[in-house]
Amino acid sequence: MAGAVVRAGIVELRRGSRLHEAIAAAGGGAPGADPDQLNLAAVLEDGQQVVVPRQGETVPAASAPVGGAGARGSPGSGSPPAGGKINLNTAGAEELAALPRVGPVLAQRIVDWRKQHGDFRRVEELDAVDGFGPKLLEGLLPLVRV
Repeated sequence: MAGAVVRAGIVELRRGSRLHEAIAAAGGGAPGADPDQLNLAAVLEDGQQVVVPRQGETVPAASAPVGGAGARGSPGSGSPPAGGKINLNTAGAEELAALPRVGPVLAQRIVDWRKQHGDFRRVEELDAVDGFGPKLLEGLLPLVRV
């Protein structure tokens, strides 16, 4: 953990832990922290570095959660999604690819579907995108919004 946390450094968590647990393990956000730029529900991977930004800072793409963590407010996404969820209608392929079990190919399919059909009206419409099944959709419901 780095940035605006009470105790920056390495934190050890069980496999499958989420970003909010890592911040808590680092003593929580420091005064002036802006964790709303991050997807606090993101599942972390071993060896991943996360930078918690301060208010007014932007998380550099290189230090934002990657590899399934679901960075929020990454370049091309406009503003950070409300409520800690990625907006399917405004997120770019890079931001969508950071969602658990999505990856770059499926993320591009989401973007392509959106270009062809227009904005998603409901998150459940993801099942119309080739490669989405009920289990994947169920896992993404708490992480995405329209």
